[in-house]
Amino acid sequence: MPANPNEIIRVHVWVKGRVQGVGFRAHVEYFALKLDVFGWVRNVGWDTVETVAEGTREQVDQFIEMVKTGPRASRVDEARVEMETAEGLNGFTVKRSL
Repeated sequence: MPANPNEIIRVHVWVKGRVQGVGFRAHVEYFALKLDVFGWVRNVGWDTVETVAEGTREQVDQFIEMVKTGPRASRVDEARVEMETAEGLNGFTVKRSL
């Protein structure tokens, strides 16, 4: 049986590379709001950005591709994507860096 296209799913994504000091978090926030996904984004260490997003499979797939691409000044060398159980998040925020 095919998956429900309206089912809400959750992904946790870590990207490494030149992802800090290039507007990466603002880029992720802008497109998350545009795609209408819920979650958050934050810097981790000096070369990693971590983000969580919840939405339909189509929304989340588009979000993942956008994160893997990043803004023009960035360079994503590595991306790790993990599926998680949706928690029913609302809104999208930029969290404090770790």
